[in-house]
Amino acid sequence: MDERSALRRLAASLPAAGDDAAVVDGLVVTTDMLHESTDFPAGTTRYTAGWRAIGASLSDVAAMGASATAAVAAYAAPTLDEAELDAFLDGAVDVCEAVDAEYVGGDLDTTSEFTVATTALGETDAPVPRSGAEPGDVVCVTGALGRTAAALRAFAADNAERGNDLFQFTPRVAAGVALAPHVTAMMDSSDGLARSLHQLAEASEVGFEVSSEAVPVHDAVEAYAADAADRWEMATTVGEDFELVCTLPAEAVDAAKVASPVPFTVVGDVTEGGVLVDGEPLADEGYTHG
Repeated sequence: MDERSALRRLAASLPAAGDDAAVVDGLVVTTDMLHESTDFPAGTTRYTAGWRAIGASLSDVAAMGASATAAVAAYAAPTLDEAELDAFLDGAVDVCEAVDAEYVGGDLDTTSEFTVATTALGETDAPVPRSGAEPGDVVCVTGALGRTAAALRAFAADNAERGNDLFQFTPRVAAGVALAPHVTAMMDSSDGLARSLHQLAEASEVGFEVSSEAVPVHDAVEAYAADAADRWEMATTVGEDFELVCTLPAEAVDAAKVASPVPFTVVGDVTEGGVLVDGEPLADEGYTHG
């Protein structure tokens, strides 16, 4: 099975596992696993790894419209180097503090490849699922897309300083909480905008019509994109940007923009079916684990 098929199989048996995070009596819980070979390019510091690994799970909490409370990590590496472990801890603590959460520990092990498994906890009495979008809603994104794609290009160009800077994203917890009363469906863009739209369409049994010109692209993309087509791919299919993708009634947009602590952009409309960009089918392409 590929990752999508495996997740569908799990969700069929475990309904609480079918969204960005599970919610049990108001407690939001989510877990992620990152590996050096697939998630941390050469030049990634342990500080950045701590920030990014914990941030990925905090982003899932944000996607449920929940406040973040705490996070833990299981840290495994070929050797437990003191400086590397301290740097990882600093990154984990700092990203938690950025969203008013607390890093409370975890587990240690040795393994052949640097690997981190993270868990984040949050709280909400009104979680936002992926399944509430309706035709007539609009679809929106927070922030700008393509940050991680630019980071990967920076690492590849031996500009580790820029790559690390771009990898240290701020999870959109505050935005998720602010937007929750207004939106009908929400998820994070960890798999890329294109794939996120397909996932939302599947969960809500709707379609989308998106305008490419409306999609906000991170300023860093301009330094690395070869042309307009490359710019679009960087912004929509590389993924791991950890912005929020959400739907809401058109009449709620103004209030949502006021509420959101980060830029909030309408990129298209919710339709009866099909996922289109500029009137053409949008391929279901994006980040895939393993």
